[in-house]
Amino acid sequence: MASKCPANFPAITPLMFLERTAISYGERPAVIYGDTVYTWAQTFERCRRLASGLASLNIQPGDVVSVVAPNVPAMYELHFGVPMVGAILNTLNVRLNAATLASLLQHSGSKMIFVDRQYVPVIYETLKLQKEQSSKIPVLIVIEDLYGLGGSSSNSELEYESLLSQGDPEFQFRWPLDEWETISLNYTSGTTSRPKGVEYHHRGAYINSIVTASMWGMKDFPVHLWTVPMFHCNGWCLTWTVAAQAGTNVCLRTVTAEGAYNAILKHKVTHLSGAPIVLNILASAPPSDVKKLPSKVQVLTGGAPPPPSILSRMEDLGFDVTHSYGLTETFGPALYCRWKPEWNSLVLEERAIFKSRQGLGTLAVVEAAIMNPKTMEKVPRDGKTVGEVMLKGAAIMKGYWNDEKATRLAFEGGWFHTGDLGVMHADGYIQLKDRSKDIIISGGENISSIEVESIIYNHPQVIEAAVVARPDDHWGETPCAFVHVSGHLSSDSLIAYCRERLPHFMVPRSVVFGELPKTSTGKIQKYLLRERAKAMGTLQKNTLSRL
Repeated sequence: MASKCPANFPAITPLMFLERTAISYGERPAVIYGDTVYTWAQTFERCRRLASGLASLNIQPGDVVSVVAPNVPAMYELHFGVPMVGAILNTLNVRLNAATLASLLQHSGSKMIFVDRQYVPVIYETLKLQKEQSSKIPVLIVIEDLYGLGGSSSNSELEYESLLSQGDPEFQFRWPLDEWETISLNYTSGTTSRPKGVEYHHRGAYINSIVTASMWGMKDFPVHLWTVPMFHCNGWCLTWTVAAQAGTNVCLRTVTAEGAYNAILKHKVTHLSGAPIVLNILASAPPSDVKKLPSKVQVLTGGAPPPPSILSRMEDLGFDVTHSYGLTETFGPALYCRWKPEWNSLVLEERAIFKSRQGLGTLAVVEAAIMNPKTMEKVPRDGKTVGEVMLKGAAIMKGYWNDEKATRLAFEGGWFHTGDLGVMHADGYIQLKDRSKDIIISGGENISSIEVESIIYNHPQVIEAAVVARPDDHWGETPCAFVHVSGHLSSDSLIAYCRERLPHFMVPRSVVFGELPKTSTGKIQKYLLRERAKAMGTLQKNTLSRL
């Protein structure tokens, strides 16, 4: 653990971005949501009112404040208002079911939870489950939609705007005493059967915010369209980056091709970001939704590299795509494919090969290496020798919340172990080759095959089960279940069984029945199943919603 800041050197924190921008560019638009526009001066005041309201409800430094909300103004404001009182912001995935949410609220020790009106029903179920497990449940504050959708608060509910109206616009917010204080908590989305809480520190959030702007070529006054969820790694730290650059946040409750293109034209969007599924939505939109872009729009994507056809279509539409790689533990992007001018002369297929590389570490990464995890020695830079991607840097988590063992293992040998496998090319560019623990990345979500398998195994007719990734035209990858059963069991029945017990994005979309290939010792040979799933081809796009 790094030492604390010397007394004469104040802690660095992304809170300074908001105050600085509000003073110097207070009349510029900060947040746009439909017809609602807040300037930076107004946003600063709203965040201070929020912090004042939290303090009045006895939220103390170190307390965890959770939120379940889409990309709406309140979600953005919480990224500043919560740390303004020294509390820890815990942004939760809106796609999780009640049981998982109850577990995470319990594990984090959340004292308060802000919930968008759209998700109040599942949160009521969540709090009911939590009350059965513990007498301590968080205070609930409802975020009403600015368009009045989805009902209204009852007399017994605390409401977000009411909390702000009672807050002090001149509230003297708390500066962190130590830049290693935890600013936010981000739960992993399934790399193991139990999600781990990743602790972000003020120092890393500050550094990664400005480094992302540099990496992405984001100049002053950008207009950023929110197509990556703010609950993912605090929006890849872009919540704070846009404030640092005195930009404009254009919020979308849901991401559709029509909504995105209309927002780009109306607000002259310069930047957007998201998983490859966002690119797919834009590139595969019906002609009636596609609009001619007024200027080049910069796109930052991560996860599985987009296929050449999607990259080609995005280029034709006027988007310039930068491919990156990162984890929850690295505050979002840690590597990116820094483009070389000499690659511009290559044909599309060749450009796609280079663009799909995860590339170099950002300026927040001191060193990125491919290591032999047994010997902790670097592998040759030959583009062939496979090893584990390991990192050292300024924007890497403090550790896992209340999990010393997992933290110790993650930093064993003085490096952060990503668990991903790759090769190092001669020019120092990293390229991933496989994912450890059989992680499936679907629409930007990490899905643990082990967790899905555990649910399938509970079915009384299932003898054996294995879940691997199958290519999907829309989501990139989706879970494909290979199962050996007794008697007759239809794929629809098994999928329905999983839907009742898993978040919908984790439910297999295809099922294959039969005996599973095994080694002589009885271990299921997943690599053979992955080959079979790949040979089955991609699932055709049929809907933008989950099962």
